Amino acid sequence: MSSTRSTGPGASPGSRADSADLRGALDGDDAAFTRLVAPLRPELHAYCYQLLGSPHDADDAVQDALLRAWRGLAGFEGRGSLRSWLYTVATRTCLDIVKGRGRRALPVDLGPASDRVVLDNRPSTEVGWLSPYPDGDLGTGPASPHARYERREAVELAFVAALQHLPGNQRAVLLLVDVLGFAAAEIADLLGTSVASVNSALARARRLVAEKAPAASQQRTLRLLGDDRIRKIAAGYADALERHDTEALIALLTEDVTWSMPPLPHWYSGLPSVAEFARTVPMGLCPSWRTRLVSANGQPAVAGYVGADATAPHVAWAITVLTLRGDRIAGLTSFLDATHFPSFGLPNMLP
Repeated sequence: MSSTRSTGPGASPGSRADSADLRGALDGDDAAFTRLVAPLRPELHAYCYQLLGSPHDADDAVQDALLRAWRGLAGFEGRGSLRSWLYTVATRTCLDIVKGRGRRALPVDLGPASDRVVLDNRPSTEVGWLSPYPDGDLGTGPASPHARYERREAVELAFVAALQHLPGNQRAVLLLVDVLGFAAAEIADLLGTSVASVNSALARARRLVAEKAPAASQQRTLRLLGDDRIRKIAAGYADALERHDTEALIALLTEDVTWSMPPLPHWYSGLPSVAEFARTVPMGLCPSWRTRLVSANGQPAVAGYVGADATAPHVAWAITVLTLRGDRIAGLTSFLDATHFPSFGLPNMLP
């Protein structure tokens, strides 16, 4: 998120430049409004992603929310915090989007693992799939002293996937309280409901997320491992893929590892099934791999490119997010869509 940090949800821009831009924006200066909201844009984008499960949807939601805010700025009139007001507009924008479509999912949410390699595993267009999040703008640490989750923890795949099981209003309440540190009374005003309703929604949301998300976050695992070890694990996976070394890849995995590939519905669980899949598909059917190490959802990730042979151009194929347990890979989620690559600052082809 933005390097501009607040002390809580009620914090608002305090510099003379901010005050001048606010006056200018209220007088109709759109350039002043753009400068005013720029420091808050990254955290608003992360919040919209958490609600919607798609960076592309988050792009649209932030654009729409800021347009609504600009058109309705006269209604703000400096009452309270600009940040809180923008979160109000962004929340309402995202809830409108949530009402218009079903939840986003990962293959593991939709059915049991396949007991054999499925070669005709075709993309499912009937599902709204969760997408990876480029986390370069994320800050570290909690958003406020009252937040339960760190900012990177709040975009981890397991957490965002768990959020998608909640109704839209419960997602918003959980994020506003546990990630951003808003008070129940503020959220009640934001959603046009009672404090009792907010507290009830929060309790239900916490129960479900506790059931769906792992007890130990990836951030805790990554802190224990350290940057050098994390990079070595990710580089080991990338190197094994490029060398078509199935045994080296298997050595990196836990016994209960899972591998899923949205938008393909079939997925694999357990070392024997995952090893068979690895030998058959990425090591067997893909002639040549090139890789780039990246970070997605606050986790190590590898961008994979496929070519007809080692000397041919390699086209963008998948962003694979690695979920670690100890110093092994417990989950691989390969997002098979070249449209994800530009948001990570990656080209769609390697010459």
